[in-house]
Amino acid sequence: MEQERQRDLVADKAAPQKQLDDAESLVDNLQKQLEAQTLAIRTSNNALERQCAATSAQTALLEEELRRCHVVSPVGGTVLEKYAEMGDYAVVGRPLFKVADVSTMTLRAYLTSAQLQKVSVGQKVEVFADFGGGERNSYEGTVTWISSRSEFTPKTILTDDERAALVYAVKIAVRNDGAIKIGMYGEVRL
Repeated sequence: MEQERQRDLVADKAAPQKQLDDAESLVDNLQKQLEAQTLAIRTSNNALERQCAATSAQTALLEEELRRCHVVSPVGGTVLEKYAEMGDYAVVGRPLFKVADVSTMTLRAYLTSAQLQKVSVGQKVEVFADFGGGERNSYEGTVTWISSRSEFTPKTILTDDERAALVYAVKIAVRNDGAIKIGMYGEVRL
């Protein structure tokens, strides 16, 4: 604005040329200062962006190290046994605890060959959990596995009566309501 006013005054011969030259020199100096400040700000901004990227990388590295400091089970479930206490060093390959998913329990039953003919994988059966003192709860179970060979096979030749001693292992999945515990006795009704 001032530069334009000085030009008009010099054009009208109302002001000397030196005033116009001084005003133009001042504008040039201010423009150069502005360009220098803009360049300094860009340089500073680039340096800050590089520092920010380096800080982000360091933060990610520290977060990963912190994540590795916490023990997390890869599966959900209930801790059955603890092999280490807080403050103990965790060593690679050494278990810290034993975890089991007890929402579905597996009953291992043994069936004779006569009973085995009535059972197939996927079949629904009734399972009784024995709580002791005559107290039993009934649950629905599903046969999930049947052994392909018998167990407890005698080494001598068998008679028809002794063949009943041959049994086949069967696994039955039972949905746990929280009352069934590992190691409890149970019964299956086909």
